[in-house]
Amino acid sequence: MDRLDRRWSTFIKDWLPKGLFARSLLIIVAPVVVMQSIVTYIFFERHWDTVTRRLSRAVAGEIALLIETYPTQADQIAAQSLNAQLNRTLQMDVVKLPNEKIPAAVTVNFFLITERIFNEEMAKQISRPFWFDTEKYGDFVDVRVQLDKDVLRVLVPRNRVTSQTAHIFILWMVGTSMVLLTVAIIFLRNQVRPIALLAEAADSFGKGRDVPDFKATGASEVRQAAAAFLEMRDRINRQIEQRTVMLAGVSHDLRTPLTRMNLQLAMLPVSEEVEGLLADVREMQYMLDEYLAFARGQAGEAESQVNITDLLSEIAADSARQGKPLVLHDGEAISLPLRRGAIKRCIVNLVDNAQIHGSRTGIYVSRMSDHIEIAVHDDGPGLPEDKYEDAFLPFQRFDESRNQDRAGVGLGLAIARDIARSHGGDIQLSRSRLGGLCATISVPV
Repeated sequence: MDRLDRRWSTFIKDWLPKGLFARSLLIIVAPVVVMQSIVTYIFFERHWDTVTRRLSRAVAGEIALLIETYPTQADQIAAQSLNAQLNRTLQMDVVKLPNEKIPAAVTVNFFLITERIFNEEMAKQISRPFWFDTEKYGDFVDVRVQLDKDVLRVLVPRNRVTSQTAHIFILWMVGTSMVLLTVAIIFLRNQVRPIALLAEAADSFGKGRDVPDFKATGASEVRQAAAAFLEMRDRINRQIEQRTVMLAGVSHDLRTPLTRMNLQLAMLPVSEEVEGLLADVREMQYMLDEYLAFARGQAGEAESQVNITDLLSEIAADSARQGKPLVLHDGEAISLPLRRGAIKRCIVNLVDNAQIHGSRTGIYVSRMSDHIEIAVHDDGPGLPEDKYEDAFLPFQRFDESRNQDRAGVGLGLAIARDIARSHGGDIQLSRSRLGGLCATISVPV
């Protein structure tokens, strides 16, 4: 039973529309369709069927009475008088066709309620062979009854056999439904649009793009959600700015005594101790730069259209000038809006990490359906899989498995992932095709 429920639930989820606008419209359309289906069933199966059957029964009874009372062929005056009276009171046109036979047996279309009901009522009340045609004369039904040697032909107005209000009912039903759906579509679109704009603004902000034109509009609940989003955006921006200012201040304050220490050490005689102190000062300066870069991230940089192939070629050329080989495996030209300086720093951090821990480094670029991937491979010692996520923690270093001679504080991967996520993407580590570590940047298109 549970499996059946799960299958039914999965079936409904697969066939139901995914968008809010389509689902809201379905909530309105479904009850209208069900209601109109019920009303149509009641009208056709009860009202129209009953009215048509009673009309057909009355006409069949009148024809049966006419057969019994119609004058003989010799009494032409009485026949003409009766025809005039029938035409005036019952709108029937009656004529006797001498020495004729009715056409072949009538073919009743089962799906035409009028023909089926009229045939049933005629068969109940008339014992003689009969034939009728509901299509030839449009507004009239041609009825013919076989007498002994003659045929009695009766033209009956169609509105005396069947109800003529069906088309009016259908017209009103369809017309009102179309008006209702049009109004629903207009109002729903206006109500759903602010939600769609809020989703777009949140997605853009998640990718690090500014949304200055976004305003809270729509229903009160949507306005409340939009206002909460704007407050959250401002709080995040303030926190980033405060972090950057704080680290910049600390960096500036520490650089002043470090500069004095450099000058004082430079004035001392050259010795092993002085060289050691100078190395420590340089390392402290490098650490300050790393801290500030980690705190600042991509702040202050505007987004622009970046050609990924050109950017990677530039990084490969810079690496070649430093004597560090870097193999670039680029595919089709890819261009998308990014913060060029930030994404370059992200890639350079991964490349530097790969070049320090391996002798061969390669970059592979591929485009997926909704994102691009930039994979940096090396042939170094790699990392255990259970250490992949820990490698992105700030100040995390795996000296036991990686090169211990590297200058740094363990912020390279943390800065790279922070930049990738600020563009709405991420960085994942895996086993490299070169045998070492592979760091893959994914950025949505």
